[in-house]
Amino acid sequence: MAALIRLGGRLLGNLGVALLGAVAALVIAYVLWARAQPPLQLWHEVALDEEFTAAQAREVQTLEDYLALEERLYAEVDAAVYAKTPTGPRERLNRFSAGSAADPRAREPNWNRTFELVPADPVGGVLLLHGMSDSPYSLRALGEALFGQGYRVLGLRMPGHGTAPAGLVTVTWEDMAAATRLGARHLAGVLAGKPIHIIGYSTGAALALDYSLDAREAPDLALPASLVLVSPAIGITPLATLTRFFDLMAHLPGLDQLAFTSLVPEFDPFNYNAFTANASLQVHRMTHATARRVRRLAAQAPIDGFPSTLVLLSIVDATVSPRAAVENLLRHLAAGRHELLLYDINHSELKSPLIMIDTAALTEPLLADATLPFTVTLVGNESDTSRRVVASRKEPFSTGITSGEPLTGTWPGDTISLSHVDLPFPPDDPLYGRYPPDEPGQIFLGQLAVRGERGVLKVPAQWLLRLRHNPFYDYQERRVLDWIGQANAGAAPAGP
Repeated sequence: MAALIRLGGRLLGNLGVALLGAVAALVIAYVLWARAQPPLQLWHEVALDEEFTAAQAREVQTLEDYLALEERLYAEVDAAVYAKTPTGPRERLNRFSAGSAADPRAREPNWNRTFELVPADPVGGVLLLHGMSDSPYSLRALGEALFGQGYRVLGLRMPGHGTAPAGLVTVTWEDMAAATRLGARHLAGVLAGKPIHIIGYSTGAALALDYSLDAREAPDLALPASLVLVSPAIGITPLATLTRFFDLMAHLPGLDQLAFTSLVPEFDPFNYNAFTANASLQVHRMTHATARRVRRLAAQAPIDGFPSTLVLLSIVDATVSPRAAVENLLRHLAAGRHELLLYDINHSELKSPLIMIDTAALTEPLLADATLPFTVTLVGNESDTSRRVVASRKEPFSTGITSGEPLTGTWPGDTISLSHVDLPFPPDDPLYGRYPPDEPGQIFLGQLAVRGERGVLKVPAQWLLRLRHNPFYDYQERRVLDWIGQANAGAAPAGP
């Protein structure tokens, strides 16, 4: 027995040494990769003093306060970044070069900034929360559709966003949560008890979830009547914890590039192409905290009194975990009021040897699981040989499909799946859509089919391959409008 114990101890010791060696090798590889990246630019390093933080929540309490601070912030960006960035033909795709094709200030409105759409007699309110590295532009189309239905819509710019990527070096999820509370409080206050709803995209979905968990327990917060969570960041890879070490190492002399996990030219007017170790860390912290709260609340019984929640998700998502939406949220909510709308892969293209992923490992267990307390709608091929699309419905606590709705659209012949970034954008989006806008000189980052030698384009090839608009957007928008409309009609007053 003693010999077995000694042997086990040696094996564990060897395993520990191997694990430490693997981590050390990963860190060294990352340091070498970061040092090989392009040098940091002004917009990666600028320190902006007029950004909102959670520490200012007592001073900046109203939307008017927030907008006044935002106005000073953008004046600071103009002076500290745009005024110091070169102009001319070589800078025509640099969003921080004044007058370039990617300069967001040349667009009206500048969708990087907070916006509010106010109808004459609102039926309710909708708070739009964008994702990490993103801007209010991402939910603009849904916001305008809801405004057309009579909702007062607030598209809130999150702290650290819409200005310069340097904002992602210092922003915390607590800063964004404090801004979310401010936005919800504003809508609840101006709507005099009419229902409010929240649409969150990616990290914005995690913020919507965090706020709703708070509002269930805090009488001073307005509980949303419904949530729509688009590509929700409810779970991400555990490797994100390593970004804490990269972020700390970035403070060492000569290692400042370690603060960034991606350094790509900034050609997108409404989304940072650069990404930081801190941003990954903040998403990990937030998703970990919300998942832990959900499990704690559901330990005794499914969570009741939660806003009716519609989750919109692509079954293949390189940014967040699709399975986490089920295991960390929907499975723990009381039955009857929640739905997962899941976009399948284009199975008519699975015959190609280039396709590496089959999604049956997730869809088949979902459709066969009779314990799921939520509706599942699977949007996918009518058959494995057809590009026609059907929305198939599975009821709570059932197995298999109970009904199907043929959609008017089909899978485009050049599309194999949706992605994390495309769900909120319609095919006619002027920046990310299928066809370029009519106006000459406008930058277009949507369906680009270009061929040539490597290294010619400033836009990375991997960036171009990712679908950036939703070919089934019309169906999705109808579902969102119906979801919020039904919740709005049956909601109790939203005031705290």
